[in-house]
Amino acid sequence: MKKIISSVLAFTLAAAVLLTACGSSDRSDGKNNDSGKVTITNVSYDPTRELYAAYNEIFAKHWKETKGQDVEITQSHGGSGKQALEVANGLEADVVTLALEYDVNAVRDAGLIEDGWVKEFDKDSSPYTSTIVFLVRKGNPKDIHDWDDIVKDGVGIITPNPKTSGGARWNYLAAWAFAQKQYGNDEEQIKDFMKKLFANVLVLDSGARGATTTFVENGQGDVLLAWENEAFLSIQDHPDEYEIITPSISILAQPSVAIVDSVVDERGTREVATEYLNYLYSDEAQRLAGQNFYRPSNPDILNEFADTFDLNLDLVTIDDFGGWDEAQQKHFSDGGIFDQIYEE
Repeated sequence: MKKIISSVLAFTLAAAVLLTACGSSDRSDGKNNDSGKVTITNVSYDPTRELYAAYNEIFAKHWKETKGQDVEITQSHGGSGKQALEVANGLEADVVTLALEYDVNAVRDAGLIEDGWVKEFDKDSSPYTSTIVFLVRKGNPKDIHDWDDIVKDGVGIITPNPKTSGGARWNYLAAWAFAQKQYGNDEEQIKDFMKKLFANVLVLDSGARGATTTFVENGQGDVLLAWENEAFLSIQDHPDEYEIITPSISILAQPSVAIVDSVVDERGTREVATEYLNYLYSDEAQRLAGQNFYRPSNPDILNEFADTFDLNLDLVTIDDFGGWDEAQQKHFSDGGIFDQIYEE
């Protein structure tokens, strides 16, 4: 069986290069300095680069208008699991905006985030959602319409590695939900389906953006298992080359946001960090999320994007898997089902 590619080694590399979304890349200590500016760092996952580049601009304007103070936001992006590990190991973040609750809990378990963070903001601290779709080449040459089509012989799949990527874990669970619907509670048949799926995977990148690059820029594979927003961005950039296929069943992917309590208390940035996450729920930011192909958590604003999103898609949730702790332990822990089926 093919080995997990070298991108997995990136799991233990140094932190992702910080990209400045507002202002210069120079970093102050975060507290009010002589120029009256405050700085914060948002450590996020792969596909939010465009969203936060835009959001940081409107938040800086909002903060200036309400507080009379300039704010600089520095961004870091990478596979969600990798990013959580980096923060737990010392990458300084005032806030984390990661792909799933479990990765934020990993930062909490390192003693950096207080218990109860998931109830600190609305919608279980998930200001926008997404789901998993297929991105295929124009004309859909492999005639891919649902999950059972991608396990057929001769179909090359691109998906990130569930060990490092939150999006990859959503991909895996969405596929599992389809197989479970097909085979009921026959876990051996479900595992066999998942084995066939991962036997068709050509490349396991460490994060969702890397997987998109492999499929779109490098031309590998027949289908990309993608965040919905990533797929739409690819269509936007290459309208004549790709198309989106929505499977019969997918999963409600709920990215999570949290304040890194130990950092904001040390740096004196709690007020601005709190408002940074709180403003994600504003009408302005919710519409911005929709414009960047994330599903707004505000149902009224989500309906404004009914022409963009399939709002009738059959979506399971993480609760159908017993929550993230149970899902992680069963499927993605060392020796879990993913390890078993991939090694085989």
